[in-house]
Amino acid sequence: MENRLDEAASPYLAQHADNPVAWQPWDEAALELARERDVPIFLSIGYAACHWCHVMEEESFEDPAVAERLNENFVPIKVDREERPDVDSVYMSVCQMVRGQGGWPLSVFLTPEGEPFHVGTYFPPEPKRGMPGFGGLLDDIAASWNDPEERAEIEQRAEQWTDAVTGELEDTPETPGEAPDAEFLDAAASSALRGADREHGGWGRGQKFPQPGRIHVLLRAHDRTGRDEYLDVATTTLDAMCAGGLYDHVGGGFHRYCVDRDWTVPHFEKMLYDNAEIPRALLAGYQVTGEKRYADAVRGTFAFVEREMTHPDGGFYSTLDAESETADGEREEGAFYVWTPEEVHEAVDDADADLFCDRYGVTAAGNFENGTTVLTESTSIEALADEYGESVTSVEERLERARERAFEARSERPRPPRDEKVLAGWNGLMVSALAEGALVLDSSYADAATEALDFCRQHLWDADERRLNRRFKDGDVGIPGYLEDYAFLGRGAIHLYEATGDVEHLAFALELGRVVRDAFFDESEGTLYFTPADGEKLLARPQELTDASTPASTGVAVQLLSTLDAVAPDEGFGDVAETVLETHAGTLESNPLSHASLSLAADDRAVGHLELTVAADGLPEAVRAEVGSTYLPTRFLSVRPPEEAGVEEWAGRLGLDEVPPVWANREVRDGEPTVYACRDFTCSPPKHDVSEALAWARSEF
Repeated sequence: MENRLDEAASPYLAQHADNPVAWQPWDEAALELARERDVPIFLSIGYAACHWCHVMEEESFEDPAVAERLNENFVPIKVDREERPDVDSVYMSVCQMVRGQGGWPLSVFLTPEGEPFHVGTYFPPEPKRGMPGFGGLLDDIAASWNDPEERAEIEQRAEQWTDAVTGELEDTPETPGEAPDAEFLDAAASSALRGADREHGGWGRGQKFPQPGRIHVLLRAHDRTGRDEYLDVATTTLDAMCAGGLYDHVGGGFHRYCVDRDWTVPHFEKMLYDNAEIPRALLAGYQVTGEKRYADAVRGTFAFVEREMTHPDGGFYSTLDAESETADGEREEGAFYVWTPEEVHEAVDDADADLFCDRYGVTAAGNFENGTTVLTESTSIEALADEYGESVTSVEERLERARERAFEARSERPRPPRDEKVLAGWNGLMVSALAEGALVLDSSYADAATEALDFCRQHLWDADERRLNRRFKDGDVGIPGYLEDYAFLGRGAIHLYEATGDVEHLAFALELGRVVRDAFFDESEGTLYFTPADGEKLLARPQELTDASTPASTGVAVQLLSTLDAVAPDEGFGDVAETVLETHAGTLESNPLSHASLSLAADDRAVGHLELTVAADGLPEAVRAEVGSTYLPTRFLSVRPPEEAGVEEWAGRLGLDEVPPVWANREVRDGEPTVYACRDFTCSPPKHDVSEALAWARSEF
């Protein structure tokens, strides 16, 4: 065997191309090799920004002695979970089922048929804290495989695990329930209250992960019920994410999660999806509260994405690594982001350095490794103004000047490596965030969203085959799209249509929705699967119902289809959405907190969209400003041409036989842009002032 990763497009796989391990990509040739040699497969799944993936590589995969054991007794296969979330989903489910938890790197031993029989995550080179040493584990498994009696036990276990994970991922309830009604949202929000950390924000008492879906549930429930407790938990969490180490106070953007309860020390990798979904939650919080810090964090994040995560032609890269080089050439997690007082004084004018240190808690003792400090908002602006005898405005100006100096100095440090693959689904999340930012903050954000969507259409969408590829990297396009790619990009296209009034974005969303309906929906099971019907056959065909680091693709797909139902009611989108919700009604009712995206989709169906139809040449600025400043969680903002002839032409561009109901008989009045607010087939009188239309909607519903 030879290492076959030298031509891999994935940066994560390319990182392992020089290992002495004879890594194979996940393909039929590798699986056939295992069958021919009659040896187990060692499957290692990770991603480019994964800290412990790097550690295991340095400790084990770069060790010639370990490589010799792997190459002699196994077929080693390396998978990038960001490229192949389907493979990751199947075997991570096994890990969680067997061990009660998972993580990356994911280490799985498989039969040549791909059935798992031993699973773990990171293994140290030598036994440590109850974990077996990796080399010894390889020897034990190889010996067991070559012992006929023990191999029979392995194969029996593999069959049992395979049956269990197939049922876990593929099965649906035999009897569907009733789709949740409008009262379900209150139950979901109440569930979010029970697990909330009221003191520090977020959920749980240990590591803190951003949970944007839960924040959306709470804000929507507060809007519906007026219950202040929902708003308190949501804003406490948003405040903590903005003030703590999760947010990069010098360069903008959010890290992956925090390792402690009080949001101080992050796991430093930056993922595109977090820097899309967290801003969407912040924008909703800003609409509800008017809290300036939320808008500031969104602006800082968008600036970071534009500066550091954007392809020259418009798409968005995937991740920044948690590690970077130190001054002595060693790779350390967080090295790019942490500070000492001496470093602050070297970077910032002495007059402002002490103020900066007081604001962000930079001390000689530090709060991280080796006396360094992760910046957090340790002292309020108001307290600093009192302490320094200055106005709040003066302190803010000095801190901004100091931040700029710190940013310049930090730019000279070795940068974290960047994974430059462009993923369709993650780009869809970012398009949604920027489109919402264009409505709420600044219409110019729509330009970056449009460039990204155009990039995906040009490089990843095959219009003739009506198929979406998942990955673009240095001109290499590959991997058939999954449900999340179609759903996330389709929702992004709809959000961009709302922000711009450009019907081409709506047309693209319709095309993606049609593929979701045709390729991912299984009518007999009443569900949406993560892989298309004609996709690669794995151990199981997974569903994705639970929110994880990204929203559950099933929930976003149902939201997409429900919105498209207002545009093309005769194409069955609403029926698919309703069927999926009925199939999984029991799951939602038993655990809404883990299924926030699907819960929000259920609420969309239960209460119906608030349709705001604007008859005008483009989206008027007055409408953008009013809608953007108003929290309307079930909004569908639909622009149509002012005259009927234009509407008919648009319907043709959407591939519709007739004008959709959301546009029909909602023409311009008196030659001025006209707004119609509608819900449940009841519409306001035509209004020239959007605030009057919204007032009608509030009074009627």
